[in-house]
Amino acid sequence: MLRKSRFFLPDVPNHVVQRGRRSREPVFFESTDYLFYLEKLREVLSKYDVFLHSYVLMTNHIHLLMTAKDERGVSQVM
Repeated sequence: MLRKSRFFLPDVPNHVVQRGRRSREPVFFESTDYLFYLEKLREVLSKYDVFLHSYVLMTNHIHLLMTAKDERGVSQVM
């Protein structure tokens, strides 16, 4: 089933939740996995001009609070 398109308002932060498979399976297995994710996230945030306000990396999901300059920014980061 398709999800609804992301609602975009300029300069308004978006709360994004990324989950593992079946919502409860792990996303991260070792401490290096967290560091790798943050490194790649930093690269794409810079590439697509998206500002990250805060993040929470949990074993089975991730919370990101981001503000994009254009309506496709958050989608491109994800």
